[in-house]
Amino acid sequence: MGRQEKDRWNAALYDGNHSFVSTFGSHLLELLSPVAGEKILDIGCGTGDLAYKIYQHGAQVIGVDKSENMVQQANQKYPEITFMSKDVLELPHKNDFDAVFSNATLHWVKQSKEALQHIYNSLRPGGRFVAEFGGKDNVQIITNEIIHQVKEAGIPYTQEQFPWYFPSIGEYTTLMEETGFNVMFAQHFDRPTPLDGDKGLRNWMEMFCGDIFENYSESIRERVMKNTENNLKEILYQNGQWIADYKRLRVIGIKEDT
Repeated sequence: MGRQEKDRWNAALYDGNHSFVSTFGSHLLELLSPVAGEKILDIGCGTGDLAYKIYQHGAQVIGVDKSENMVQQANQKYPEITFMSKDVLELPHKNDFDAVFSNATLHWVKQSKEALQHIYNSLRPGGRFVAEFGGKDNVQIITNEIIHQVKEAGIPYTQEQFPWYFPSIGEYTTLMEETGFNVMFAQHFDRPTPLDGDKGLRNWMEMFCGDIFENYSESIRERVMKNTENNLKEILYQNGQWIADYKRLRVIGIKEDT
């Protein structure tokens, strides 16, 4: 393990202003099609809403999330489900699960090949991996403007500060195949996403852009966010609501029988 990382995830802000994450994830559950009696691992379970929906199908669910704040809230909301604070790169499982499910999480894991190996190892032969996360050019309008404003403020910026991994279909399915998956389905699509309230973009930046702003003073953070809001209002603010330029990648892979 490296240095102890700060848990920036605000579980209350996540549930209160970013419920779209689990709402859109409900569509992904149709691809998962959980069956009663199955054992399913939910990677990046957040505050537990989708794990609970899987549980309602009669499956045995274990939810893991890197954020202790998220896991604590999930345990309070759904005490009948097992939730644990664990990084996908630390998963110890071997041939344990009928399915691995992940929504809006794997774009946070830059070590994508290593993550896929842990997911593959966790599955039983014939088991399925069903995931959706940010794909190529996800939130590009927003992040380009944030980075532009950081540079305008005279603050050094390096690509290492960019906290996400947004692959293309070709890039990610190649990694899946190299890991051993039989790729059954892959889709890259635009999903314009409404952000809650007049402060929707501000809340989004505060929720998800902590790594970019990590070493900046409060005054610089405020300046960057305010200028980003001002410059993007004509583009992303429609009918009294902010719309984020989401692009998603969905995949289904099968662990071949060995």
